[in-house]
Amino acid sequence: MEVPCVRVPVAEGEATRQRLADADLVDPDFDIVVEDDTLYIPVTDPDAVEAFEVTTHDAPERRTPTTPADRLGFEPTYERLGDIVIVDEDDPERARRIADAILESDVRAKTVVNRASKVKGETRVRDWDVLAGTETETVHREYGHEFALDITQVYFSPRLATERHRVVEQVEPGERAFDMFAGVGPYAVPMADAGAEVVAADINEAAIDYLRENARRNGVEDRITAHAGDVRELAADYEDWADRLVMNLPHSAGDFLDAAVRLAGDDCTIHYYDIQHEDDKYGPGERAIRDAAEPDYAVEIETRHTVRSYAPHEYNVCLDARLTRA
Repeated sequence: MEVPCVRVPVAEGEATRQRLADADLVDPDFDIVVEDDTLYIPVTDPDAVEAFEVTTHDAPERRTPTTPADRLGFEPTYERLGDIVIVDEDDPERARRIADAILESDVRAKTVVNRASKVKGETRVRDWDVLAGTETETVHREYGHEFALDITQVYFSPRLATERHRVVEQVEPGERAFDMFAGVGPYAVPMADAGAEVVAADINEAAIDYLRENARRNGVEDRITAHAGDVRELAADYEDWADRLVMNLPHSAGDFLDAAVRLAGDDCTIHYYDIQHEDDKYGPGERAIRDAAEPDYAVEIETRHTVRSYAPHEYNVCLDARLTRA
């Protein structure tokens, strides 16, 4: 559709658009058009434009994005994992309605799934009801890194991206970091990218296969050693080795504290994840760390951090503990 536009060189486009926007002259109903080295900015009142050349040009109407809420009449809860959309609904019919609305909206999704079980077993996987599509493998992007995974074979929570980034920002080049429950590598890969030498373990062989692939995807395969198996069986091979330990197994990390202390070097930071009642979110974890490490190590709790609400009156928390050999 031919509409009045300000015509400017592309190099001057953003400054011009900003000046027109400040004067409330940019027409929100049409898209800005780029042709060769020229930008065409649709305007609402060509007579009010000063200091710029006004012409007419063909500009497409701007389409308003369609959201699932537009289709449903309410705001559904869902999360994205790559191009898989995950809903969490007890009512199968409501889950199906949400899936249909997602597919009819502008949300990018090739598969929609509903959680069908809690995380279970030592490999920490869950069952899924596939509501739309068939592909359960995807590539998730997080803070500049890519993670390939299959949700039916491994555990991965996109909700923990901010927490993972918080930990990775503490990593110094040259550190030796051990991820005791590594999954597909959301801690291990960015720690290696930050310059650490990383050892990663997980009892889920499929997760370790994906971790090795993700190390290659992100160009850090030379700084990650991955082991499939129980980390307690690796402790003797890496005794006194680690400058940093990640213990992201919040329901049972305490069962592995003896192995963690064995892995710890003379000065080691442990990121210990726990789930506890709101009445004493940090005390049980702190006592468990001290019981395992003292008197061989002096223990300093550097950070008591609430990651998220887990259940009514229960919280997923992290203790950043500094262990210094006595």
